[in-house]
Amino acid sequence: SVLTKMICRFLAIALIMLPFQTGQASMIGTDQVNSAASVQLDRNLVSSYLSRAQTVTEFQVLGLNSQDAIDRVAAMTDDEVSTLASQISAVPAGGDGLVVLILVVFFIWYFAFRR
Repeated sequence: SVLTKMICRFLAIALIMLPFQTGQASMIGTDQVNSAASVQLDRNLVSSYLSRAQTVTEFQVLGLNSQDAIDRVAAMTDDEVSTLASQISAVPAGGDGLVVLILVVFFIWYFAFRR
């Protein structure tokens, strides 16, 4: 019948005009995978440093809550955490831990209250 042919033609044209696939599969570059992994490592490094007993004690002396500091680090951007982690890693082993502690407290304060 005429109506059936018209409906079939309309559906054929509609199917041709509609895209079958809206997404596109592609390979993920190694730089994307490495950057995601390095950001997580940096966050773990800063979190482990903030969980140390010496750091918690220093926060209490300064009148800060260590959980607030951990929450502020969690709210930092990836670049901010990478900067902080690189400064923690730059201190020599057995070096002046007070300098690192002051840097950590400064960066947490800076990034939390700069808005």
